[in-house]
Amino acid sequence: MTDPVLDIRGLRIALPKGADRPFALSGLDLSVNPGEIVCLVGESGSGKSLTAGAIMRLLPEPHVRVADGSIRFEGQDLLALSEREMKQIRGDRIAQIFQEPMTALNPQKTVGWQIDEVLRLHTGLGRKARRARVLELLDLVHIPDPRSVYHAYPHQVSGGQRQRVMIAMALACEPKLIIADEPTTALDVTTQLQILKLIRELQEKEGAGILFITHDFGVVAEIADRVVVLSKGEMVEQGTAAEVLNRPKHPYTRALIGAIPALVPPRPRDFRDAPVVLRAEGLVKTFAARGSLISGKRAPVTAVDNLSFTLRRGETLGVVGESGSGKTTVSRIVTRLLESDCGAVEVDGTDLLACSPRELREMRRHIQMVFQDPMASLNPRKRVEDLIAQGPIVHGADPKAARARARELLELVELSPAAATRYPHEFSGGQRQRIGIARALAMEPKVIVADEPVSALDVSVQAQVLKLLADLRDRLDLSVLFVTHDLRVAAQLCDRVIVMQKGRIVETGVTAELFAAPSHPYTQQLLASIPGRGWTPPDLATDAA
Repeated sequence: MTDPVLDIRGLRIALPKGADRPFALSGLDLSVNPGEIVCLVGESGSGKSLTAGAIMRLLPEPHVRVADGSIRFEGQDLLALSEREMKQIRGDRIAQIFQEPMTALNPQKTVGWQIDEVLRLHTGLGRKARRARVLELLDLVHIPDPRSVYHAYPHQVSGGQRQRVMIAMALACEPKLIIADEPTTALDVTTQLQILKLIRELQEKEGAGILFITHDFGVVAEIADRVVVLSKGEMVEQGTAAEVLNRPKHPYTRALIGAIPALVPPRPRDFRDAPVVLRAEGLVKTFAARGSLISGKRAPVTAVDNLSFTLRRGETLGVVGESGSGKTTVSRIVTRLLESDCGAVEVDGTDLLACSPRELREMRRHIQMVFQDPMASLNPRKRVEDLIAQGPIVHGADPKAARARARELLELVELSPAAATRYPHEFSGGQRQRIGIARALAMEPKVIVADEPVSALDVSVQAQVLKLLADLRDRLDLSVLFVTHDLRVAAQLCDRVIVMQKGRIVETGVTAELFAAPSHPYTQQLLASIPGRGWTPPDLATDAA
């Protein structure tokens, strides 16, 4: 047997005073062999990302620090190295793919410059050789038109392409250990599958050991050799992928697997006789050509191309497709956060796109939005009750009555009324999303537009929020336009689905029928790309019985 490329023994990471527990990790033992993919699985707060931070020596010391244990890389104790020695290892022999590339990439530097920097710091290659290597890496991670992306800035490429850029940076020096921290969480299924295949190819070709951090058991089923499960800093289970996926022993692991949305949609509901509350007709949106002296002019992009659909009372309509398909553009046009080039969006017969500013303000109460990132959409300086009450107060409601209603809505979304006086940063991601839902409900809308509302949540929290949305929809007779790249989520919540590709609807139908027999090749490709599609989670209720 070969020695492990990474060997962690008795690792304890101390948290600052006042934290929910004294240690983020309590005596973790973990190893990664050359050519092996080990998935570290757990919910937010389990200590996964801090494990990566400890390996890379990037913990926010002294408040969060390694209190005990050892981290050996190729036999060398990383905790005993100086910062100068660690700088030589980071990006060269150990590389990390971060979860959010937009915060990891420098917005002021081009993609090519940032990959080139890794080579400049860790190799003796000349300028021409480095440029050739950067273009080779961009091609290796399947980025179309590498020369154009080389000169582009991070904001000028899609989320999936930014993640590929991060992978290219990680591959630049052919490292022996790669730490992938939730690298596919916010990506669409086809991009996700491509990146998982890419990581697997790297592991097989280069023999690198990979520590893959995730909360998605579908990803685990697709890529893992071994699995380690963390819960609140404690390792509760580990074993081969087959053992953990098909015969989970610990209640926590069983709960995580049980929370995975099934790919089989529930029995369809009939909305043919329900009145239409939202009608979109002939929507078109083209983004003008952009460019610079460096990158040259880029062609105009038609994000939405002659799109039409209807949404009936009490119905949930899913909008699915890859990044760049136009999903989010549609959600912003129907809420008129973005102006359409032409077409109509009728809410109960009134065309929002033809409304004057004064009329639009009144109509906004009928159609509300739940955003993907609640932390970015909630004012951090306002208390929760003021955030929820703000809309009704702007529309003339008595402030005292609006705040009282805000407390009622907190209970409705299963949060304590005591949360009313707290600020957004004092809540978890799932709780903030509930606050976003409560804020949308405060206006008593007829339509809720939900743009990827659960994409960044743990599976168990995701299941809770989806159950809450379904319950509120049924109780309040809401109509929901649900934008998602997660087809498992669409299968469970949506009554009908429209599939978008390059701004056009390529297929639409009742969810159960479309998932059972997709007719368009693109839809077939999307369904075939779902991570872990070939794995059927065990019936844990039957096992327990």
